[in-house]
Formats: sequence, C-alpha cells, structure tokens
Amino acid sequence: MSEILTKSRARNIFYGGSLFFIAIFGVLSVQSHRYVVNTSTAGMPLSEEVILGKHVWERNSCINCHTLHGEGAYFAPEVGNVMTRWGVQDEPEEAYEMLDGWMAAQPTGIEGRRQMPFFDLTEEETRGLAEFLRWADQTDLQGWPPNDAG
Repeated sequence: MSEILTKSRARNIFYGGSLFFIAIFGVLSVQSHRYVVNTSTAGMPLSEEVILGKHVWERNSCINCHTLHGEGAYFAPEVGNVMTRWGVQDEPEEAYEMLDGWMAAQPTGIEGRRQMPFFDLTEEETRGLAEFLRWADQTDLQGWPPNDAG
C-alpha cells in the first residue's frame, strides 16, 4: 500500500528541512567568521600614506576607469597588481618614481587613443597613491581576480 503525504507529514518535512538548512547555515557562518578573524589578508601595514593614497584614489574617482581587485570599470588596466607588473612592489621609492613618471606622461596627446586625464597631484599625494597601490598589490586575494595578464 502506498503511503500518502498527509498535511501533517508535509508540515513536518518543511519544518525539519528548514531546521536542517538553518543549522548548516549557522555552522558555515561560524567557520567563515573563524577563518576571517584568524587570517589576515594584509601584506603590509595600513600606514598614514596608504590611507592618504586611498583618499586620493577616491577623490579622483580612479575606479571609474580602472579596476582594483576586479572591482570597477574596465576602460583602463587593472591596478591591483600594477606594482608587481612594474617590478617595484617591494621598493617604495621606485614605486613612487614609476607612478610619478607614468602620470607625468599622461595624457599623451595622441588623438583617438584612450588616455588618462591629467591629475595635478602633489608629491605627497602621488607618494600616498603609490603606497596605496603597493598595499593593494600585497593584499592576499586568495587567487582573485584571475588575472594572467602579467
């Protein structure tokens, strides 16, 4: 004889299933919290220069053209790993000089080419931006975003 799904059985399945998935969600939340609290992703300290650079980044809306760790616009290159691509991720002075030289060369004046606008940054702001980009470059992103562009 086949069993019939009664109203009370359906209710019990619903409540039992709901409790099961709430328990799974709770366990995964605790595990994620422990992982985040016990694992630092920062590769270097959050200094005053890094904070200044973040403010320069935000004030000039750099994310409207560039991506940073996969977030932002795709008009200009990803800058989350720019210091590694330039080979200056461990040298603050070299990072500043590379960024300063790059920004001084912009815009190029070549018609029809995507160009970065000219930003009239002080030396302190450019150093801060270089440190912010070094900080972003040294952040452990656990393989995200997948970027093999080197």
